[in-house]
Amino acid sequence: MRLDKFLKVSRLIKRRSVAKEVADKGRILINGKQAKSSSTVKVGDEMTLQFGNKTVVVRIDKIVETTKKDEAQEMYTLISETVAPRTEENRF
Repeated sequence: MRLDKFLKVSRLIKRRSVAKEVADKGRILINGKQAKSSSTVKVGDEMTLQFGNKTVVVRIDKIVETTKKDEAQEMYTLISETVAPRTEENRF
């Protein structure tokens, strides 16, 4: 499955267009390698997402074409989530 579609279906990012933009800016790594929106993801991949001051690391557990909101979190396991402290420079 394409990376941008996985992010939308899993609800890690709500819109596919936003997922594409984040990926194409180089803020997503799959297994430690920079990924584009068209990159293929598969079960077992470890994905690192950086958006805003937040970094999320997940492992892909399941891939489905569509899912309900309640079942979306079953598609991945959250490994870590960190928030960088705000500084005066990025405050506004």
